Amino acid sequence: MTTLSVNVNKIATLRNARGSNVPNLCKVTADLISYGVKSITIHPRPDERHIKRNDVYELSKLIKTHNTSTSEKIEFNIEGYPSTDFISLVSEIKPDQCTLVPDGPDVITSNAGWDFEANKDFLVKICSSLKASDIRSSLFLDPFTFDTTQKEALKKIAPDRIELYTESYAKDISTLKKYKAVAEEILTLNIDLNAGHDLNLENIHLFATTIPNLKEVSIGHALVCESLYKGFKTVIDSYHQKLTHD
Repeated sequence: MTTLSVNVNKIATLRNARGSNVPNLCKVTADLISYGVKSITIHPRPDERHIKRNDVYELSKLIKTHNTSTSEKIEFNIEGYPSTDFISLVSEIKPDQCTLVPDGPDVITSNAGWDFEANKDFLVKICSSLKASDIRSSLFLDPFTFDTTQKEALKKIAPDRIELYTESYAKDISTLKKYKAVAEEILTLNIDLNAGHDLNLENIHLFATTIPNLKEVSIGHALVCESLYKGFKTVIDSYHQKLTHD
């Protein structure tokens, strides 16, 4: 079964909008775990527009406490651009997985794969550092920029996993053939597969049952939006009950 990793960035965004602690990020994360979620993803950015630095420590503590008090293992995935500060934080926290994306601090959301050839030496160093800290490495990959040169560079970088950047699939499911072909190439390098970006309840099943040996999908924005809509009726009914005077 492919693991669902829930990205809780949007929960932090909602909290930050009011400058309070509602919704409580740790409480929501604990609830997600109680609902059967096996992995939590965060993407702390330098401007702290959603996940704040202190959130990283608190969530790490929550997950570690859970893992020491039960036999049910929850993974922690920290995603981000591998700046010096980011790698320093990851090395301190020691999550199960670190997903590296090529976007700078001004990017709204991760929306591109790595140019492995252009960044080969840099990524070799980073992935080696993560391996030395016993942290699984994962690199964003866009199937539509992946060619023989990129494949050779990726072979030398040798991350533990790549994450298929799935925006093209979400916009046009006919691109699934391309994703499957690239996935099969990646597996020949003994690199495991993750996926993420714009996957949702409408398109996830086809993708997960087509891509071979898909280890994990990371979903945040769509999952939060879908949860809002699927939960609105319950909350509205509850308010109507509270407002009924009869």
